[in-house]
Amino acid sequence: MAISIARKTLLHEWRRFLPAVVAVAFSGVLIISQGALLIGIVGANALYVTQSTADIWVGFRGTQSVELGRPILADTITNFFVDPAVARMEPFLLGSGDWRSAKEKGGTSVTVVGIDTAFDGLGLTHIVSANLRGALREPGAVVIDAADSSKLSTSSGDTAEINGRKVKVIGLINGLRGLGGVNVVGSLDTARLIDRTLPSDTGATYFIGRLTDPDSEVSTVSELQRTSLSPRTEIWRSQTLADLSTNYMLMESGAGIAFIFATLIALVIGTLITSQTLLAAVNGNIAQYATLRALGVPFQGLQSIVLEQAAWVGLCGLAVSTFVSVTIAAIANAYRVPFEFRISILLGASAVLFIVAMVAGLLAIRRLRGVDPATLLR
Repeated sequence: MAISIARKTLLHEWRRFLPAVVAVAFSGVLIISQGALLIGIVGANALYVTQSTADIWVGFRGTQSVELGRPILADTITNFFVDPAVARMEPFLLGSGDWRSAKEKGGTSVTVVGIDTAFDGLGLTHIVSANLRGALREPGAVVIDAADSSKLSTSSGDTAEINGRKVKVIGLINGLRGLGGVNVVGSLDTARLIDRTLPSDTGATYFIGRLTDPDSEVSTVSELQRTSLSPRTEIWRSQTLADLSTNYMLMESGAGIAFIFATLIALVIGTLITSQTLLAAVNGNIAQYATLRALGVPFQGLQSIVLEQAAWVGLCGLAVSTFVSVTIAAIANAYRVPFEFRISILLGASAVLFIVAMVAGLLAIRRLRGVDPATLLR
């Protein structure tokens, strides 16, 4: 009986419960969007690592984030090149420059990324195709992210200058849009030509490598760290360095802290809107609940009705918020916004709002306990 009454009440009084469904949906979209933006923005700080296929990264000891790397010499990792546990090692360069296009007089600060252009190179493999890698062997050839094309006033085939050196954009890539900065990718030789402060072929910002047996990555990295490195050099697994860079952005940068604060505000606002709107919807039916009590329905049965109503309101609102969030994610992807839509974020937001909906239902009928039904029906 309780199930039938709960559903019939929802269908008959849908106008009363519609604002609650909308509130749950709005709150869900707010929390999911903030969470996805937070993960996407802080994750962008580790793009050099996540867009590469290296198993290990070797760099200056104590580096806090991948973009903060300092040069190391090749002779500090000589053992890596002969160690049977390491299948391949190659340099990875990070420099800087001042970009000036032929169309604009002003300059734009850019990060110069130098990668090995071999067809099986490890650096930025996910976004720089084998064909582009081959084309980057031409001196002065570079690629930029398509999302940064307008910022640099440059398209594929155009020429520009970086630090007074002429470069040619031979293609556009997707997936290396920085947080306010711009990445320009070229070969190792081109990067060294552009930024004279980069180490010569005897050094690099990082040396990245592939292990012979990736399944034994943890033990291999520990052994290499113990036996093959100088005191000024450190080795990280790719996931470790990515997490290090993400956590640095999240906890050490002012932008990360501010975004965490904004996300928490969104969570609080979302839960408050949901609880208050659902409380109002359920309280609007107090007279009907009082009638049921007058007819002999026990308080436990009344509680089951209200809880089921709250559950249906929560589920309908979450279904709408999921659809809207997926749509927002598709739009964000089309405009290359760092929006990391994950199932874990969706499930977390859904759990929070569903619990809020159930608690709101319980609070709304609390006033019925021990109250004379005749008093409520006046």
